[in-house]
Amino acid sequence: MELEPIDRALLDGDHGAAAARAMAMLVRYGEAGGAPRFVSIESAHIDGCLYHGPSSIDFARRFADLGGRVRVPTTLNVAAVDVVHPGWHCGPPELIDAQRELTDLHERLGCVATLTCAPYQRMVRPRPGEHVAWAESNAIVFVNSVLGARTDRYGDFTDLCAALTGRVPLAGLHRDENRRPRCMVAVPGLEAAGLPRDLYFAAVGYVIGQRAPGQVPLVRGVPVDATEDELKALGAAGASSGSLALFHAEGVTPEAQWAAEQAARAPLAEIAIQAADLHDAVSRLCPVVEGEAVAAVCLGTPHYSLDEFRILNAVLDGRGPAEGVALYVSTSREIAAAVEHDPAFAPLRRFDARIVVDTCTYLAPVVRNTQGAILTTSAKYAHYGPGNLQRRVGLMTLERCIRSAALGRVAPPC
Repeated sequence: MELEPIDRALLDGDHGAAAARAMAMLVRYGEAGGAPRFVSIESAHIDGCLYHGPSSIDFARRFADLGGRVRVPTTLNVAAVDVVHPGWHCGPPELIDAQRELTDLHERLGCVATLTCAPYQRMVRPRPGEHVAWAESNAIVFVNSVLGARTDRYGDFTDLCAALTGRVPLAGLHRDENRRPRCMVAVPGLEAAGLPRDLYFAAVGYVIGQRAPGQVPLVRGVPVDATEDELKALGAAGASSGSLALFHAEGVTPEAQWAAEQAARAPLAEIAIQAADLHDAVSRLCPVVEGEAVAAVCLGTPHYSLDEFRILNAVLDGRGPAEGVALYVSTSREIAAAVEHDPAFAPLRRFDARIVVDTCTYLAPVVRNTQGAILTTSAKYAHYGPGNLQRRVGLMTLERCIRSAALGRVAPPC
């Protein structure tokens, strides 16, 4: 690898022992990935702040003991537990203290404890073409696809090394050649698909991930009026089912025109997704049956935006939960505070919705009622929830989720 003066200074310890240790790891990482050189990043988002065991603490503590400080604005992904509401936690009690320690260590390093998987909803966002080092699958696909900034797939520990140095290897999706589309995916439009709008984006993303795993697709047919929340759902679904890290949607995403020009230079493999494929995906992600008991509705995977709360609030108006059914919504602390202090969200409070912060309910067990299914609007939750929680999970529209919560059993589709 070609090292610039700043890289050598970092390696030589001119910026401290912690930065030198992190840079040494990144050089080996870059060599393994065939990177020719390093580039500077403007921000980082850390996934290694989610407690998975003692190694998580050991790694962060070593850098803290060396006096390390991040060199770029750095946010934290979700934690393993909501420490604001520890009474809701149904997992091992010792996890709470371990997670607090891990978060504290990252704060000592200069990270901002946002504790959200959707940092793009609460911070100054990366600009198109800007290099960043973001971890967490939905954040990666969002920043690459919807914002047009550039991050590779950074995972636990590599993300912190990038933050401590402000440098990353020029590899993966930082490079133009790796951002070119590798396949053309045609999807049915919203009307042709015959699915409600919220299920449509979840299903499209999920099937794209399955049919083009690990690839960069150029997608045709996505509605041009797709919102950021809908693109968030699409990307998160594809990242769950097929490691999607970047997609270009014609007429929608910022690099789509460039991607189409690249595709015109050489024929791409074509993948046609039919309406039946989308319906099959929804069926697989919704094994629950009409009339089955419901324990909870879990929303906010990825974390809910303020706009999503407004939509939910309207659906909840005039309704209440059946006995024993709980509604959980995961979001950031900032958005939670905005919702909790706004009198317009009275229907949300009357429904006794529990706003979970710092984590996600498919990671942190909070549903106490063990009798019944968990319903969600998130393909990501429906993909990971059954394995993580050992519970039956059903994907369905928001309106049907809330009707089911009010009935205490799975309601029929509209």
